[in-house]
Order: sequence, then structure tokens, then C-alpha cells
Amino acid sequence: MPQTDAHPRPRARTIEKPHVVVFCAALTTQQMKPGKFTHAIAVLLSSISSLFAHGAASKAEPAKTKFSKKSEKAADDRVLDVSSLAFTPGQFAANRTAPGQRYPWKTNIVTTTFWIGEKPSGNNPVPNRVSSWDKEWTKNYGGMDDPDPARRSNYIPVKFTPGLNPFYCALPYNDKAREGHRPEAPRVVPWFKEGYQGPAVSTCKDRWIAIRKGNRTAYAQWEDAGPFRTDHWQYVFGNERPKPNLNQGAGLDVSPAVRDYLGLKPTDVTDWRFVDFKEVPRGPWSTHGENNTFVINDRTKGKALVERVGTIAH
Repeated sequence: MPQTDAHPRPRARTIEKPHVVVFCAALTTQQMKPGKFTHAIAVLLSSISSLFAHGAASKAEPAKTKFSKKSEKAADDRVLDVSSLAFTPGQFAANRTAPGQRYPWKTNIVTTTFWIGEKPSGNNPVPNRVSSWDKEWTKNYGGMDDPDPARRSNYIPVKFTPGLNPFYCALPYNDKAREGHRPEAPRVVPWFKEGYQGPAVSTCKDRWIAIRKGNRTAYAQWEDAGPFRTDHWQYVFGNERPKPNLNQGAGLDVSPAVRDYLGLKPTDVTDWRFVDFKEVPRGPWSTHGENNTFVINDRTKGKALVERVGTIAH
């Protein structure tokens, strides 16, 4: 990722008026009669006013930013006068993290729909019978996740109840190598250390993301690597944009359930970001799937409750 050298801001000089300093000293060392004290206060206020007027009248030299050779600018270290740049309100707000959020939004990402069991086609040369992390993906899901709205109800296929969360997605990175993990994975995957479960287990699979379109936000689990690429960590975890591809530079694939919840077109534009599970609210994404964190937690709580009731009964 391109980086620019950091330059500390120049500190503003403090301008002191000699008679103001002398006056302040006089206040602390002498006792004044009421009339003289009132006059002195007036002199002090006048001095302060002239001090600020002086600062406003003398125009400060515009701050300048110097780009390093590592930046995308020319390597001749040109100086940019940032005082001449104009930015519209909220131009950078979309990519900032709000209080309590760990990850920023990635905005205006071309988004396409894919589904478990999808057969290869012109713009999708790789079938989705298996995923990057599940060789029995279609079988474990329960069959093809039919995208036809006429054959879907309540965000799932009408023919069967999915064995995995129907709210799933794909991003163009796979942390797994043939053996162990890719060499950069421990460095670039933000939660690698906390999510590590051994060399055979992906730290990315089942991770939750938020996907936003307009005023609606869906939540999905990361279940495959794509579209088209499996190595673009600079985009998935960094600040790069998706690379050009056959699907208009798509950087996110979403399931039919996500499509239906957000009302997406076959090719659309959304914003997305990673979320910690504690940020995910209950919704249609919390009801189905053996891999679903909600289902797993509810089952664990239910088992604990049964055991507690059994202990009390005895």
C-alpha cells in the first residue's frame, strides 16, 4: 500500500504584549483602588483585543504537505499547497470508523450475486459446488441455493432448510495455503492471532461482515474466496480498490438472501466492512446454519439451561 511520510504540524508562535505581561504582574503585586482597578480592567481588555486583531491581520503562510517518493505522486518531491484544496462535507466520513467500531467501511464496491451450487458460466468460470474452505459446500448446505425468487421464501429455498447460514459472501482473499497459512496471513489478517485454531483451519471462514445499501444493512458470514482473485489482501484488509475483472471490477459476492434483503440488482454497488460478532444484531441472518454463531451460541445456552434444570431437579 502506498504510504506518505508523516510531517508534524508546525507549532503556532505565541505573541506576548509587554504591557499585558507587566499589567498582569501589577495585579498580583499591588492593591488598587476601585476606580483605578476598573480602569486597569479596561486597559487589559483593550490589550487583549489588539492582540487577537494582530493575529487575524497577519495572514499565516499556507500549510504545505510534502509527498515522499513512496507516494503515488511524482518522485521529484513536489510540494502541494493544501490551502487551495476544497473538500465537500462528509467526503471522508464514509471510511472512518465510528466509536466502538474496529473496522472502516469500504464504500462504492461493485457487488454481484453468487450461490452455492452455481454452475460455471461466461462471467463465472469457476463452479460453486465447493468453496475455498469447504470441499462439501453444496452437500453441507443441503443442495443448490436456488436464486430464483419464485422458488424462495423467507430468504431460503422452498425445497429445504439450509444446513449453513443462507446469508453468506465471498471476498477475494484466502488465508490458507496448501499446508498451513499463507506467509503474509499472520501479518495482514487483523484477528489472526485471536482466531487461530491450528494450521488446517482458516481464520477467515465464517467471519461476519456488514453490507450496506441505502438505509438497509444486512449481515453475512464470509464463506468463500472471490470474485476471481484469492490473494488481494491489500483490498480486503487495506486501502486498495478491487482489481479490474470480468464483472466490472466486482469486489464482493453476496448470496441470494443478502440480495433479497437489500433489494440488489444482479450487479449493484454496496458498502461493506468487517464487524465483530458483538456488533451483529438479531435478524434473518441469525436463524439457520450449523456454522452460524447465533445458532451455535443458542444451542450452547440451551444445553447449559437443560443441565442446570436437571441439577436442580435432582
